[in-house]
Amino acid sequence: MTAGLTRLSETVTRYPRVIALFAGLIAAGGFVPLSLWPLTILGIALLIWLVTKSESLRQAFLYGWLFGWSHFTLTNNWIATAFTYQAEMPAWLGWLAVPLLALYLAIYPGLAALGAHLVVRRRNSLAITGLALAACWIVAEWLRSWVFTGYAWGPLGLAFLGPFDRPGIAAVLPWIGTYALSGLIVLAATAVLVLGIARKWIALAGTTITLVAAMYFPGGAREEGTVAFTLVQPDIRQEELDDPSKFEEQFARVARLTAPTELGAQRIVLWPESGVPDYLEDGYPQRYYDQMTAGGDPRFARWRIGRVVGEGGLLLTGSTHLNIGEVDGIQRATGARNSVTVLSPQGEIVGGYAKSHLVPYGEYLALRWLLEPLGATRLVAGSIDFIPGPGPETLDLGAWGLAGIQICYEIIFSGQVTDGEKRPDYIFNPSNDGWFGAWGPPQHLAQARMRAIEEGLPVLRSTTTGISAVIDADGVVRQHIPMHQADRIDGFVPPPKAATLFSRLGNILPLAWALLLVIGSLVAMRRSAR
Repeated sequence: MTAGLTRLSETVTRYPRVIALFAGLIAAGGFVPLSLWPLTILGIALLIWLVTKSESLRQAFLYGWLFGWSHFTLTNNWIATAFTYQAEMPAWLGWLAVPLLALYLAIYPGLAALGAHLVVRRRNSLAITGLALAACWIVAEWLRSWVFTGYAWGPLGLAFLGPFDRPGIAAVLPWIGTYALSGLIVLAATAVLVLGIARKWIALAGTTITLVAAMYFPGGAREEGTVAFTLVQPDIRQEELDDPSKFEEQFARVARLTAPTELGAQRIVLWPESGVPDYLEDGYPQRYYDQMTAGGDPRFARWRIGRVVGEGGLLLTGSTHLNIGEVDGIQRATGARNSVTVLSPQGEIVGGYAKSHLVPYGEYLALRWLLEPLGATRLVAGSIDFIPGPGPETLDLGAWGLAGIQICYEIIFSGQVTDGEKRPDYIFNPSNDGWFGAWGPPQHLAQARMRAIEEGLPVLRSTTTGISAVIDADGVVRQHIPMHQADRIDGFVPPPKAATLFSRLGNILPLAWALLLVIGSLVAMRRSAR
């Protein structure tokens, strides 16, 4: 064992840049679908070692950046799949786009490593470096969630989420938040590294057993709700989703999966993002209805959908709404809103929500004035940009409860998913994961589970191709439909918990934990200097 540690030390010292790349790569192995969470701890432990051995701020940043580049390249490999669903750019470009995106995302681990080195000021202490890196990692992930509109996919804390039937160490999310959970992984890696270097095998074994037990400890008692629901996954593949010749067959499939149940007539029906191709709002130029709407008439389209839902039901479905304006004297669409429409059995629109946090290059082409002349397009169908809505809202659905809505990608933003003025009873998260590849859907579901635990709210996910799921307020997946399977889930919406500390404080909470960790590292430095 001692010889092994010596060889490891020599390897890290001799090839630090290669080790940084390797560490980032294996750290991504802790995320679903691999779920090899000890690899994340090992990867972070190697990074702590490298930052501790760094001789300058520049070197510390470089190690963190190399770690981040390989880490985000593997984590976000699903993005490359999106390039296979549009014809304007070659599919191989996706495999170039992912590492190019990682060049930017890697800045945040680089900043965390730089910040830790700045706090520690070249003290050769793994423990103090680990404390400082945990604090800086929390701040870096928080920055990544909002700078340049934010890209919060794949927080490090994702590795501490348990299997479907238990929350894992992520059960602490109500008291610390997602970004502080990432800091907790850094602390766990620090403990493993320090104990291993000190050859305190009994303490190391105890730490390991504690982590394993916490990851697989069963969740709390299972309670049942009172609001009946039918959740539909039609398995409409991305390659046929926007094909007008397939629209009627798609509607028939969704309608067949929506038939009434024995749970009672009063139910809420949940269809996914892109659930209906029809334009359901009135007032558009007729040519738009002729292209996309059943019978060329939005009233007929709404009426037949209402008949499918049935008396006593209420439908929440993903849909597209247009903004119509005059361009060169012609009434035409100037923008679109990715929306959830609430429809009564009579075919009346009784509520709705417009997505606020849009996907760059998926729902709008950032820097369109520059990139469009170069041949760049959005990665999914459509040429006009989507327009963001006002932010999280709670829809009062009467007997069907208070529904918070988060469409697709919005659910990944910790602390940004509910209306602080009006706490919902549950969150509906319709999504289209058909262009997310093999790694994207399980990671998307995992992040929805983290929001459920943080907020103490059940999350219901209806997706076009999977993974659809019913997640309770403990983050436990009670029912799910696997990828590429047409099916439905019937049941009762799990009850919410009381408002959590995180739901009241938001990301002030993880930032407060970061401050405490910084203070702890400074105190430890002062004591070590005596």
